[in-house]
Amino acid sequence: MSRVLVVDDEPGLRQSLGLLLGDAGYQVVAEGDGQSALSRAIAEPFDLVLCDVRMPRLGGIDFLRAYRERGGTALVIMMSAYGGEDAALAAMKEGAYDYIPKPFRPDEVVLTLRKAEERERLRREVAGLRAQLDRGPEARALVAESQAMRSALDLVARVAEHRTTVLITGPSGTGKEVIANAIHRASPRAAGPFIAVNCAAIPENLLESELFGHVRGAFTGASGDRAGLFEQATGGTLLLDEIGELPLALQAKLLRVLQEGEIRRVGDTRTRRIDVRIVAATAKDLEAEVRDGRFREDLYYRLNVVTLHLPPLADRREDIIPLSRHFTARLQRRLGHPLQCSARAETWLEQQAWPGNVRELEHAIERAAVLSGKTELEPEDFQSSSRPPVPERAESATRRGGVTMKQASEAAERQAIEAAIAAVSGNRREAAKRLGVSLRTLFYKIRQYGLE
Repeated sequence: MSRVLVVDDEPGLRQSLGLLLGDAGYQVVAEGDGQSALSRAIAEPFDLVLCDVRMPRLGGIDFLRAYRERGGTALVIMMSAYGGEDAALAAMKEGAYDYIPKPFRPDEVVLTLRKAEERERLRREVAGLRAQLDRGPEARALVAESQAMRSALDLVARVAEHRTTVLITGPSGTGKEVIANAIHRASPRAAGPFIAVNCAAIPENLLESELFGHVRGAFTGASGDRAGLFEQATGGTLLLDEIGELPLALQAKLLRVLQEGEIRRVGDTRTRRIDVRIVAATAKDLEAEVRDGRFREDLYYRLNVVTLHLPPLADRREDIIPLSRHFTARLQRRLGHPLQCSARAETWLEQQAWPGNVRELEHAIERAAVLSGKTELEPEDFQSSSRPPVPERAESATRRGGVTMKQASEAAERQAIEAAIAAVSGNRREAAKRLGVSLRTLFYKIRQYGLE
């Protein structure tokens, strides 16, 4: 129950506000002058202060100024029948949350207090979320120095407590899974499981069973009943990463899950209720996918309740140096020796394009640290360690042995895949991005050329 300090020199108003706010669920304390109110406000904890502007001994504006100077943290809302906009402006300049002109309606007072409480709750959630992200093991890439990322964090705090479906968009490597995990950890479901599945990384014929589970005998090799990821995530959050890669047949089944809150295991005849919060993520433009017939429009609108967009690192360069310092500090603990980037290296990092975004920056720093063995990294350490091998051109292979165009094309394709994977230290999702293909296509090509 929130505690409210009412400060007004009119006994009748103090009494009526006490009754009104008491009925609204507040614990109310009242004082008749500014000086007494100031002493009490400093001595006791309050969540909100409702204070008149004109009072004996100490006026409302002076009370507010003194209260803030002495470390008071409650949200202060001023009231007055005098001064109009000038009084409101003066109060806001001194740090008041809001201003209510007298006479006022009872519902106006309660609504103003509710809004103030909501603002304070969100502020605390954002602060708590940032603290969790700084401490948590998943905090590898969430630094919010830029306005774009601060706005994203604020939206995380606002949606976390609700079960609303969230669609996280943004290029590969911007930290979509980190944000999804942050939503989970800031939500009432934080004690439950957080499960992430990459819809592009699982073969299509296995994806339905992976998501929904199966019963014994549903298909060859199904020797027993198995719960899918939806059931495993009960009471928690399920991240459907790369949702744009989900086959159309499974899109229809996912839509039913979102609408009905139930799943059916492969081969089963009965449905099962689930209690899961769904967060989806994609690097694709789903609106374009809908227009091209590759993504269901009804599913898109069902997922797109709240959209949280993560911009590429090139659009938030203010984050590059803080991120690089974050990663070097983490590597320092892991490697067991001091590690930092020189001023020259930080300037160089800030000037790079980083098409792989935060993930590419993180890998580049780790590569440079491991290969150089230095305690202070210079631009040369990044340039020498991050230059990928150049694949041989297809026409060179043709000149060597008179091979067919198909053979030359396949040889060049294989070399390009090998080079891309090597350049990103085996990160296949990033390799797919560099090659301009989907992750599913890359997995197919890897199997085709025997590159596992």
